[in-house]
Amino acid sequence: MDVKIKTTVEFTVSGNGLEDALAEYDELTVVGLLKEILDKSIACDGIAVAVVEGPNTLEEYDEARGE
Repeated sequence: MDVKIKTTVEFTVSGNGLEDALAEYDELTVVGLLKEILDKSIACDGIAVAVVEGPNTLEEYDEARGE
């Protein structure tokens, strides 16, 4: 039986850690990163992720830092 699980996750990442992760893979987003982690960890079918607050891309991160 398939089971749908809906959660809310909030986490803090050091500025350098997020910047390094997003810069390492061109066009990677926080949404994409979370999808990859979940898919690799438990091989989910149909993963939906949304960033509700905070930067999703390296460009958004830079804007938030005022660059």
